[in-house]
Amino acid sequence: MPEVIQELTGLQNQKLTQVPPSAIRAFDNEISAVDGIIKLTLGEPDFATPEHVKEAAIKSIQDDDSHYAPSAGKPELRQAIAKVLKKTRGVDYDWASEVTVTVGATEALTATTFGLLNPGDKVLVPTPVFSLYFPIISLTGAIPVMVNTADDGFVLTPQRLETVLKEEGSAVKAILLNYPSNPTGRSYGAELIDQLAKVLQEHHLLVIADEIYSDLVYDQEHASLATRLPEQTILISGLSKSHAMTGYRLGYLAGPASLMAPITKIHSFMVTCVNDAAQAAAVEALENGQDDPLEFREAYRRRRDLMVSRMRKMGFEMATPQGAFYVFAKIPATFGSDDFAFAKRLAKEGRVGLIPGSVFGDGGEGYVRLSYAAADEKIEEAMNRLEAFVQTIN
Repeated sequence: MPEVIQELTGLQNQKLTQVPPSAIRAFDNEISAVDGIIKLTLGEPDFATPEHVKEAAIKSIQDDDSHYAPSAGKPELRQAIAKVLKKTRGVDYDWASEVTVTVGATEALTATTFGLLNPGDKVLVPTPVFSLYFPIISLTGAIPVMVNTADDGFVLTPQRLETVLKEEGSAVKAILLNYPSNPTGRSYGAELIDQLAKVLQEHHLLVIADEIYSDLVYDQEHASLATRLPEQTILISGLSKSHAMTGYRLGYLAGPASLMAPITKIHSFMVTCVNDAAQAAAVEALENGQDDPLEFREAYRRRRDLMVSRMRKMGFEMATPQGAFYVFAKIPATFGSDDFAFAKRLAKEGRVGLIPGSVFGDGGEGYVRLSYAAADEKIEEAMNRLEAFVQTIN
């Protein structure tokens, strides 16, 4: 086992030393050792990728489709993405200069921050939110500004946005908005999106719209800031959630050509291109699988209703999730507000795994996130175990 020479000990990017590893993954790993635990920790669909999509990937391999693709993605895939976005967002993107295929939405987000942000830029991030956003902003030298939305039902209001912009000053260059949201499942209706768009337009902010869960909206139509502000929005999405393709790592982004150019440039430096089989599968999913998410969505809706109903009877408080596949619940008052302590004790004594809300930023303290992207029988048993555990602390 090689040991680094003394002169290289401690050699690493100093900005990276200031960024902790993923708290979600770390906590999930910590509790995974509990024998017989049911984990509702990660946002991983339990469904299989649709058969016709898998067959397209297999055919790509059999056809020796094994060479470098264009860095921005295969033309047929970018054309398919542009066609879908024209239908769903009403925006006519030029596939050749305004659409790029990425290694999942995670790489799309990272390429966007590194391609467009500069040291000292401030980026508004409504919280609680997916914790990945904070390090990918910080590593560019930009500054994430958490905007706690807990008092407004976990949505950013135009009034709160105006207040924060006055407080933070002209260094604010962008907002990163995720909807439907991980971890709360909350989303934005058309009226609220219109109101936010007006403020964002007046202040000329870059909008980074993470809409990876847009196909999983339950009680209203998905409304997109890309539709309202196409000239200042980078739209990020992918197929991981909509088509149960997390392992394919297929994401994409779209926006004005002048903004996309630096994003695509850094993307090419990071990954060269996305693998051919995943792109072939994505073409099939987009061209012939637009109805595939409907079955998944109805299953998630049913699971959401079950989980919310059971947990409210146990004494948990929560804003009803409107999309994605997460419940973000306030832990019972009898336990206190230490969400890490609650989650660790539940894992060890109740054998149910969930994620402490604190990892999602300001406003997450005293909450826990549960994923209902799990089989019905697992959710039923997890609710039974959670109920039994809560009874022991009341």
